[in-house]
Amino acid sequence: MKNVWTIASRELRAFAVSPMPYVVSALFLVVIGYFFAIILITSQEATLRNTFSNMMFVLLLLAPALTMRLLAEEQRLGTIELLLTAPVRDWQVVLGKWLGSFIAFAGAIILPTLFYPLVLKFIGNPDMLPMATGYVGMLLFGGGFLAVGIFTSALTQNQVIAYFAGFAILLLLFVAEPATSIAGTGPLGATISYIAIQRHYDSFFRGVIDSIDVVYGLSLIAIPLILATLVLQTRRWG
Repeated sequence: MKNVWTIASRELRAFAVSPMPYVVSALFLVVIGYFFAIILITSQEATLRNTFSNMMFVLLLLAPALTMRLLAEEQRLGTIELLLTAPVRDWQVVLGKWLGSFIAFAGAIILPTLFYPLVLKFIGNPDMLPMATGYVGMLLFGGGFLAVGIFTSALTQNQVIAYFAGFAILLLLFVAEPATSIAGTGPLGATISYIAIQRHYDSFFRGVIDSIDVVYGLSLIAIPLILATLVLQTRRWG
């Protein structure tokens, strides 16, 4: 794990000097702050459920921006060859990149939103359990969004292509649920229903942690990272 942390630390330093994380964080906080205020004023309810749902959709747009350069830029600059010939395994490279982006995501995007529960606690008596499980869901599925972005970043040298490819995959996961009415109730419909991301994260925002949803979230992290590792391996031996 030393190699993983070394790569993660390198990425955190790169995030610290890059304007992209600050831009993404600012955009996220401005948009979500607006939605939070509107929902609070109109509903008069001390809850973050709708705010969490909005946060997930905004992350669909912004998460690929955090990861689009991680492997694409290495390939464009030719530094990926140096990285792959170093005494480090492909999975360590991928996991280190993901870990660095996840720490940046948690610190720059999720951590500032803890202000919202404090506001609700000050003005009312909110149920803290859905808020706690909601943040668990945000971290779990946010990590999955980053993993998808890393996979698409491994596929190309072009950061713009990596961004839109990651966005397209996440968007398909978001809009998969309505397709079940077309696919029917057979195996295809059941498969599409399972991969639809909304049906899995919503339970976290209601204060429920179901093992099926946790497995889905972990799979959303693991599968793209495994695929990204396989892509790097083809470059190593290609």
